[in-house]
Amino acid sequence: MGTLTLGPNIVLGHIEFFVLIVVYVLLSVSQLIFCIRTPNGSILTSSSQFNVMNYGAIGDGLQDDTPAFSKAWADVCGAIGEIPTLTIPAGKTFLLTPISFHGPCKSSNIHVEIQGKLVAPDNRGSWKNCEANCWIVFSSVENLIVDGSGKINGTGSIWWQNNDPTTRDNALCLINCNGLRLQGLTHVDSPKSHISISGCNNSIISNLQIMAPETSHNTDGIDIISSNRVHISDSIIQTGDDCIAIGSHTSWLNITGITCGPGHGISVGSLGKEGEDAKVEEIYVKNCTFKGSLNGARIKTWQGGLGYARNIIFEDIPLIDVGNPIIIDQYYCDGAKNCGTAQSGVKVTGVSYRGFHGTSKTAAAISLNCSSTVACTGIVMESINIVSSTSSYDTYAVCINAQGKQSLVAPQVPCLTH
Repeated sequence: MGTLTLGPNIVLGHIEFFVLIVVYVLLSVSQLIFCIRTPNGSILTSSSQFNVMNYGAIGDGLQDDTPAFSKAWADVCGAIGEIPTLTIPAGKTFLLTPISFHGPCKSSNIHVEIQGKLVAPDNRGSWKNCEANCWIVFSSVENLIVDGSGKINGTGSIWWQNNDPTTRDNALCLINCNGLRLQGLTHVDSPKSHISISGCNNSIISNLQIMAPETSHNTDGIDIISSNRVHISDSIIQTGDDCIAIGSHTSWLNITGITCGPGHGISVGSLGKEGEDAKVEEIYVKNCTFKGSLNGARIKTWQGGLGYARNIIFEDIPLIDVGNPIIIDQYYCDGAKNCGTAQSGVKVTGVSYRGFHGTSKTAAAISLNCSSTVACTGIVMESINIVSSTSSYDTYAVCINAQGKQSLVAPQVPCLTH
């Protein structure tokens, strides 16, 4: 078939030469496809892994890695194809000043894998330009997955001595991220709330550990507002305020397998502050354990509010040395005095408590303190047995302007029918 001489001692047949050309072309194309230089000067590979170390991150916990994270995010959010992943490697501690990760992104799914540690600045002067009053913000990223075995440390101790929560920021905020998956991480020592979720529909939050000292003020575990069809599960929350706080315009929320305490319980509210028109409904809390918490299942509303909190179920709840295991407080005042009363109030209706068993460290194990002008209605209590943590007192129930029924409840609730 003939031969072709390429140089001294190199003689190829036509077939061999053709194969060589094909291989060369394929290799060239593969370099174009799998080795593309981005505007930031980094190299993208077919794996769609964007490691912050490749963008100049140091990871010593001392030098500011915020610019490297911002550059990496620009490539992640602009990538297409398989799920782009922002990789934060194990064994490193990354110091971040306030940072925002904005969408929408080109890919329909984005993955943020946190295996290392993220730490906030330990001086107040570095907390500047916090978007949405938050240290780390993800906004408008559809189908965002944030997971890993890493830790998010808000360095909150520099803020806690200031009891004014308006001067402090939350640690992690997720805003308008529909299809969110947040799981596996450890969140510690936020200046204020550890996790704030707003406008995140059809989302799953699971397998988290959230920890702050019991004496740290306003360090909620998870705050959720304006979100529908969210499942929060299988997490340990130990903080200085609400383990989970459910804000207005939230519906179809499932909370299961939470261990809460220390903390202020799982709370619907507060609702109705400054005349807010609140809307909370279809809330289901099941198999959640309260251990040493200040409250258990709590609903709290301000005087003068509007709207409703309705169709709420607390079911199968173990109690271990809990203050206020069951409480509705429609005169919530957030520590202030002389809040006064009003003719309007958030209407609380259709609330069921089933299968509460355990001990209370306060004598008033059940407290239904409803508005004098807007009664709590449709209250159902079944299979409840709450006894004292000590032998020094018996538990009892307080019931003001509440209507409903009870069955197999101890202590008995005087204003509910049998």
